[in-house]
Amino acid sequence: MTKLSVNVNKIATLRNARGHDNPNVVQVAKDCERFGAQGITVHPRPDERHITKQDCYDLIGVVKQEFNIEGYPDERFLKIVQEVKPAQATLVPDAPDAITSNAGWDTVRNEAFLKNVIAMLKEAGVRVSVFVDPDPIMVEGAAKVGADRVELYTEPYAGGYAEDREKAVKPYVAAAEKARELSLGLNAGHDLDLENLKYLKQCIPFLDEVSIGHALICEALYFGLENTIQMYLKELED
Repeated sequence: MTKLSVNVNKIATLRNARGHDNPNVVQVAKDCERFGAQGITVHPRPDERHITKQDCYDLIGVVKQEFNIEGYPDERFLKIVQEVKPAQATLVPDAPDAITSNAGWDTVRNEAFLKNVIAMLKEAGVRVSVFVDPDPIMVEGAAKVGADRVELYTEPYAGGYAEDREKAVKPYVAAAEKARELSLGLNAGHDLDLENLKYLKQCIPFLDEVSIGHALICEALYFGLENTIQMYLKELED
């Protein structure tokens, strides 16, 4: 079964717009799980424009399913993960001022750096996923540096889905097969939505987890949060 991890960054963005605590990130995380989500994802960026460092600590013990903290592994991020000890840390190669994640790691060029970071996080008892483009060579590199999983960066798939979904998904199937060959767990995320998720799942039925935030929250404005989560879970059914 492919798990749905709801990224609550956009909830924090809405909260921060007024400078108070409405909507409450902790309550929304609890509700997402109550509505069927099997995990919660946060991305605490250095400028704290959405999820803050304090949010990560506030969610300790609240998330009953899988807690995933993603971000660039600088000193700040590593300290948060080592202290919070989420089920999973997802390493992304974002610049501090990036609006959103826009590429996967070059796991070959960054081999020494990633190997050191992953060893630190594993010592803290945290599963590590590395964000990669759909390239078998990058997947091999992730295995070499000690990752437990890879997360396939799916924006190119989402962008090409409408024009030619078979062509769009082809490199993802190749990367996924390489991950399975190397006994790596397999996650996916970025721009997945109710239109393109089911086909990805059909083509890669052994996906462990998808992380979805922006589209899910946008759709919840029309369908309601509980109903939207149920709709996503239905798309992920085997």
